Parts: sequence; C-alpha cells; structure tokens
Amino acid sequence: MTVVTLLEKAYGPFPPAAFEPTFSSLCRDLKVSLKVLGKTDRGWIQIEVSGEDETAALNYLDQTVGFAPASLDKSKELSTLRGKIIFSGKSKNELCVDVGLFAPVVVDATIRLQSLQAQLAGGKALPLQRLIEAFCLYDHMPLSVKIVGDVGGVDPSKKQVEAELSEAQLSQFMRWIRSFLDRLIVLGAPLSDVEHAINVSKHFRDIIKVETLGLLEHAILCKLGTDAVGLIPKLGPLLPTAILAPFCPTKIQQLINRPFL
Repeated sequence: MTVVTLLEKAYGPFPPAAFEPTFSSLCRDLKVSLKVLGKTDRGWIQIEVSGEDETAALNYLDQTVGFAPASLDKSKELSTLRGKIIFSGKSKNELCVDVGLFAPVVVDATIRLQSLQAQLAGGKALPLQRLIEAFCLYDHMPLSVKIVGDVGGVDPSKKQVEAELSEAQLSQFMRWIRSFLDRLIVLGAPLSDVEHAINVSKHFRDIIKVETLGLLEHAILCKLGTDAVGLIPKLGPLLPTAILAPFCPTKIQQLINRPFL
C-alpha cells in the first residue's frame, strides 16, 4: 500500500472523492485498488494505491497525472516542475506558482516580472497585470517552470524558489499564438461540465475541440472566425463556478508588437 500526492488539485465545489472514478479508470486494466484519501491544505489530491500491480499503477499514474515532489529533498534533481498559479494579481512584481512543495514547509516557485517580460514580451516593459490578462495567468492555470539555481540550496524559511517559464511552457504558448486561433480558457470545471455547456448552448459548431490542461482546467479551441470573448456570455452562465478567460493570438501580437514565427 502506497500513499501519493497527485499533481492535480480539487477546489471549488468539487470534493476530492468526486474524482476517484477518474483515477480508477486509468488503472482499470491493472489489479489494484485506488482510493482518494483527501487533499492537502493547498488542494493537492492524495490517493492510496494497493494491490498486485501497485508498482505498475504508480508508474502509470506518475506518467499520466504526475506526483507532487512534496519536499525539497525529493526535487533536488529536477530542473523543471509543474504546478498551478496561485495568488494571481496580488503582486505587481512576480507570479507565484504552487509546485507541490509542502514539506517541511510550503515553498512556492516565483517568476519575476522581468523574466516574464523577457520570455513572453520580447523584453517589452509591460505591467504584470497586462501579461496575466493576455496569457490567462490566473489562479489554477497549470504552468511548467524551470528552477533558476540549486533547488537543494533553497532556504525553506524564505518559502520560495526563483523560477522562469520552462521551454515546454514557452513552446505551448508560442504554438497557441502561431495557430491564430482563439482559445477560451476554463479554470474550475470538469471536462463533462464543459462539454455539456458547449452542447446546451449549441456552440459545438464554433469549436474544434476541448484541450484538457488539467483535471479542472481546459482550453476550448475555437474555429477560425470565432471570437473567444463572444463565447463567455454564452458559456459562463452554464459554468458558474469557473473562471473563463480568452487567449487571443491577434491581441497578444498587437500588445507585444512583434511577430511569433
């Protein structure tokens, strides 16, 4: 029997136990029992796995969902960490990412404004709030970061480690921009609710697909000519607990005033 903390959060009106069938289905072909135990203070879901194929199940869950590193000792050899944005908009100088480090104390990854300006805006001195709005950097948005410096040498008393966007994260943003297609980011709703809202509102003809970013985070890929902003008043009432934010390549290019080739 093994207890692990997944790199997925339960928040809003959705209790951790509601996702037990989702995780169990990932291991349906293995001889294991999976039980959701609850969540950490920051919302990371904790599960218990036991059975004949426990090792195989844990390896598969680590590959498909990911495990939180939990402690600095376990993250020393990692150059990149995945997490979710927290406290968005509360600082004018940095973006905070919860990367699942909570032992012996919570340690967050922080990205300085200057780093975001260099990576996302070609060095243009844009305010943090403008970058947050343009790239949908709101609470719970999944983000991959690269640790700057030695994680093992971090002073836990500072409760933060300096980071920057990882190459994979930058590639995702650049790919989205180069597509010239709007995306409506949904933060705080399961996939079934998002699909239901699209069908009920009869906007399935306006979208290409729903891209899953996390358990409760998705990107609705719009067809050419469909404005993500225009979908918000249509889908918003059907997803009352979620944050809906438009990712608009054309507006990003106008804001930053440079091509993304």
